[in-house]
Amino acid sequence: MARSRQGPPCTIVIKLGTSSIVHEKTHQPLLSVLSSIVETVVNLRSEGHKVVLVSSGAIGVGLQRMNLPAKPKSVSGKQALAAIGQGRLIALWDDLFGHLGQPIGQVLLTRGDISDVCLGYIYGLWQNSLTCFALLVSVSAISELLSMGVVPIVNENDTVSVSEIKFGDNDTLSAITSSMIHADYLFLLTDVDGLYTANPRKDPSAKQIEEVTSISAIRSQVSTTTLGSSLGTGGMETKIIAAEIATGAGVTTIITSSKRPENVFSIIEYHNSLKMPSPQDHSPGDESPSSLPRPPHTVFTPSPTPMKDLKSWTSHTLHPSGSVVIDSGAHRVLSKRESGGRLLSAGVVGVVGAFASGQAVRVVIRKPVNGTVVEVASAHSTRPNSPIPGHVSTKPLSRSGSSGDLSRDELRNENNAETEQFTDEDVVEVGRGLANYNSAQISKVQGLNSSFLPQMLGYADSEYVVENITIRTPP
Repeated sequence: MARSRQGPPCTIVIKLGTSSIVHEKTHQPLLSVLSSIVETVVNLRSEGHKVVLVSSGAIGVGLQRMNLPAKPKSVSGKQALAAIGQGRLIALWDDLFGHLGQPIGQVLLTRGDISDVCLGYIYGLWQNSLTCFALLVSVSAISELLSMGVVPIVNENDTVSVSEIKFGDNDTLSAITSSMIHADYLFLLTDVDGLYTANPRKDPSAKQIEEVTSISAIRSQVSTTTLGSSLGTGGMETKIIAAEIATGAGVTTIITSSKRPENVFSIIEYHNSLKMPSPQDHSPGDESPSSLPRPPHTVFTPSPTPMKDLKSWTSHTLHPSGSVVIDSGAHRVLSKRESGGRLLSAGVVGVVGAFASGQAVRVVIRKPVNGTVVEVASAHSTRPNSPIPGHVSTKPLSRSGSSGDLSRDELRNENNAETEQFTDEDVVEVGRGLANYNSAQISKVQGLNSSFLPQMLGYADSEYVVENITIRTPP
């Protein structure tokens, strides 16, 4: 018998958009597509794979139930339709999967749930009931459902989500879900069979892009102006964003057509064949990689150095509450992987907005002027533990005397005398992180060596003012 080309069991996330679930005009469920999805998921499960389904469509189903022609514009109207449609949608999935004896479980998430998970990991708030609940729902519950042989069906909790905690679209939700559970594949099923250089419906010269190894490079080669259907929230741009999130966490991401969900099998088979040994090492009956046809799809290859969960969640799920302005030296150092994503107070030159310790913050630099970054020097020199080599002291940090150190009041007065005020218009975001101190405290210690934190603040929980920093824009 020929050896199976499905390879080892995988964890697979499949995302299905609203336009693949309900008809754009009548809002009736597309039962043929849904049935094919169900058969595909069950067949994948029979091969030993674990499958998570991210399903849009609650508002579309709500429209059909209430016989409304279009989505309302108000947030409350959309929330109401989501409440009406979500129960009917999950009942539809349960009925279809039930015919094949496959149990399902509903998981409704908001961006805030996953943010709580992130904070729970950082501060160890395992006894906090809200954090524990979020952790259970977002990670442990999905893992437990998979181990029980259940197919989790994930959707955003539109009924309670507001703009500050919305993922915005289920492409993003599916990418973050795949990152959280360390999935091997994320399949974004849509109404086209891959990423094209232009909209293939309008431009006959549009060509499909088979493989994407650099998302930043591909943006200059394709047009992503398609906005999705009147029911959905996404388009090709949101799928590229989702691919960026997922591949950054080490997840192979595929865009392919929802009209042929069974192609998920052949796509996995095709990519496994590319990893097979050379032809002389094949067992009798094996097909060589070149003999397998390539199913229509676009693959985004995963990063060879994926971000850790914490940095991925910080970068993509936490809503930043303010900004920490850093100098160019700190920016250069933080862009290196060996920096650990940790910022000392010596590299801080300002703070924008108000935020509490533990909240997500933007990491920003002064806006370039005519293409040149304006250097903003730290208020004081650094000591040997500074991450910013090459800074030269402009005034001493110690004086002669019994202690040899400046008093807290003297430090504060000198620091405030040189503080520059920034606004959002003055800076540009280069990354995000989690603040260990609040905005007022970081403003007090900006530019100072970390050894002065206890002197200035009365305590020092950490020598770093911001941690778990992900730099998106290199120097």
